[in-house]
Amino acid sequence: KLTSLALQPVINPELLHGRVYLKCSYSHPSSRPPLQYVVVWSRLSTTGKKEEIHHDTTLQSFSYTEVNGINLRLGDTVFCTVTAFPRDAPEQRSLPEESKGFYAGIKFLPESLHIAEDGKEHVLTVWSTVPIACPGHNDSCKITLQLSIEDLDSQLLEPPNIALSACRVDLLPAPCSESSCAAAALTVTAVTDFAQDGNSVSRIRAEPVGQRDLLWRAYRPKDVKVTVRDLPTGNCYSFTDPHIITFDGWRYDNYKVGTFLLCQSMSREFEVHVRQWDCGGVRSATACNCGVAAR
Repeated sequence: KLTSLALQPVINPELLHGRVYLKCSYSHPSSRPPLQYVVVWSRLSTTGKKEEIHHDTTLQSFSYTEVNGINLRLGDTVFCTVTAFPRDAPEQRSLPEESKGFYAGIKFLPESLHIAEDGKEHVLTVWSTVPIACPGHNDSCKITLQLSIEDLDSQLLEPPNIALSACRVDLLPAPCSESSCAAAALTVTAVTDFAQDGNSVSRIRAEPVGQRDLLWRAYRPKDVKVTVRDLPTGNCYSFTDPHIITFDGWRYDNYKVGTFLLCQSMSREFEVHVRQWDCGGVRSATACNCGVAAR
């Protein structure tokens, strides 16, 4: 006779003796006679089906499995399914209860980005859901991710559509809390290309570098998809003696000699200075652009 015991299995990561394990914990019904538990560990295959890794029969209210890079690898989504039965009546099994899927590896938040060519910085957080082992007492106690950009819509040799605040990020070990065992952050900005070339799609790739550990060396996290919305570009002009047209189309003339602040952003460090000299007007004073400085 199958009954539900509300075992509520949950998977959490642990670091034991310098090796990465997943621990399946479940409730222990106190009002019942002594129970035994069958814990079946499984992972999602590439086709989306669950395949069993191994199973464990135990008297304890927990079970461990090692993330060793062989039968259980980084990038796997792992489940544990628990069934209980009285020690003296193994045929009287409870209903099997399955945990939520636990993704072992590197995660990004958000998993994808939709940004625009407006100069705004967008924070991208990266974290590890599994502990980072420290093989020795040196500087190797971290995971370094090399970041790169692949533009799916651009031709070869064209500049990228997005810019990152860092080319590498370091994940330093920390106590595991709320599925994060190490975290770092960077910013992503759309490149303003001054061209109306439509929306574009890029991918941010992360690859662990300098790792001797098979667990990390053979692993590449999922790419982050970044969609960049094209925005129209404003233009301003200063030409001939000099006639000036502003971003909003206002027109005026500036015949004076001197150095002037032509354009300045109020939100970021960007400005343009222009120098005007007398360029020999016969009938009236005429000034022409002779130099420009931009920051």
